[in-house]
Order: sequence, then C-alpha cells, then structure tokens
Amino acid sequence: MSVNGKSVVVVMPAYNAAKTLANTVGLIPPDLVDHLVLVDDGSRDATVEIARGLGLDVVQHFHNLGYGANQKTCYSTALQLGADVVVMLHPDGQYDPRLIPDLLRPIVDGEADIVLGSRMLLRGGAKAGGMPGWKRVVNRLLTRVENAALGADLSEAHTGYRAYSRAFLETVPWRRNNDGFVFDTEIIFQAHAFRQRLMEVPIRTVYEQESSNISLLHSVEYGLRTLGVAARFAVWRRSGLFARAFGDARTVPSSAERSAA
Repeated sequence: MSVNGKSVVVVMPAYNAAKTLANTVGLIPPDLVDHLVLVDDGSRDATVEIARGLGLDVVQHFHNLGYGANQKTCYSTALQLGADVVVMLHPDGQYDPRLIPDLLRPIVDGEADIVLGSRMLLRGGAKAGGMPGWKRVVNRLLTRVENAALGADLSEAHTGYRAYSRAFLETVPWRRNNDGFVFDTEIIFQAHAFRQRLMEVPIRTVYEQESSNISLLHSVEYGLRTLGVAARFAVWRRSGLFARAFGDARTVPSSAERSAA
C-alpha cells in the first residue's frame, strides 16, 4: 500500500491508552497506511497487549521516558521502515484518524514538508470539540508569542496531530530536542530555521474523559519551556548561539532549493 507511490507510516506515541486504542485504530482509513507503529512509553495498563492483538508494530519503552523521547523512537522506527511520509496520531481518541488523508495530501503532492492539524484554523472549532476555555486562551497566547519570534502566522502551534516528510526528518536535528512535551514546539522552530515548508489543515477534536489531559502544573511548565524555546530561537537568529538545535540551518539548502537543484 502507498499513496501516489509514497510509503506512509502512522506512528502512535502511547501511554496508558488501553481504553481508547482500539476505537482509534478502527477509524484509520483502510488501504492507506503501510505500517502502523505504536511506541509504548512504559504504560501500566494493557496498551501493549491490545496493540499486539490489533496487529500493530509495537516498540516498548520499559520505563517512562517522556513524550518527546517517545516521538524520537516513533520517527526513528518509521524511517527504518522506509517511510516517505510519517503521520503522528495520538491513540487517546482526541484527534480524528479519518482526517489522516488531509494531513498526507500536501506532503504527497509536494506542497509541504510538515503539516500541522490545527484546531484553531476554523472559527469555533476548538470550542466545538470540547477544548476547555482556559486551554484555548493559553494556546492562543503562546501561539502569538511564537508567531512573533518566528515571523509566522500560525493559527495554532500546539497541536499533536502532525505529518512529516522523510526529507524533513532527515534534515532537522529533532533527536537533539527535549524528551518532554516541549519537543513539539522545538521541532516547529527547527522547521523555520531549516526553511522547511509548513502548512496547516483544519481538524476537529473530541475531549472526553478517556482522552489524555495535561495537568495545570504541567501546562504551566510547558508554557514556560515554550517561551524559553522562542527566546533561544530569537537569540540564535541574531547571534548564532544555541547551535545545538539550530546551528547549521543557515548552510542547509531549503526544501525549495533542493527541489530546484
């Protein structure tokens, strides 16, 4: 199976997803995905057993390493499987798997290197999906700060529903990123530093009791770390410091320049 000759791998970073995993997998469009990979980050429930029963490719972390560390294993595994396009889908049921084709299409058509599924792109979409009011406010405020640092106009910089091209994952040094939730923020800033083509598509979400939710304390920590990433990016752009994440970006051809070569 492939889409326009492109191999598609869906990766699912999982932690205690036993209640929602089967329903999530059941909504993935058939005949679309070459490999469905679940990386379990030390779950204490039956996530691994259910995933294997569903026929998923399972990779286990026997200890909880963090959301970012989970993604690192997800993307490394997908690249080893020969993925041309990698879609990250949370197994908690919050993001609609039926929208995977919308995230794939810009990459398969050669229009984007990274695609973000935005809950904010359509007016009222996040509220309709049940996103708590305080989360909507914080999301918008942080996105404004990030847009200012990036010189961008993203509707949402904090979505966990994403797709990446193989070239993107081979270009951007995401393995150097944080092992926690701020990984998602860092990779967006790296996308801009390495001049990758970024596109947003509208998505709908469902917030239910079984869906994973970050506590207020963790949300505050995440917000502060996000501001830190924006500050480091601004310093890097002016002075070249913080080269570990962004250092060689100025010497790497953009995706458009590589296509023209």
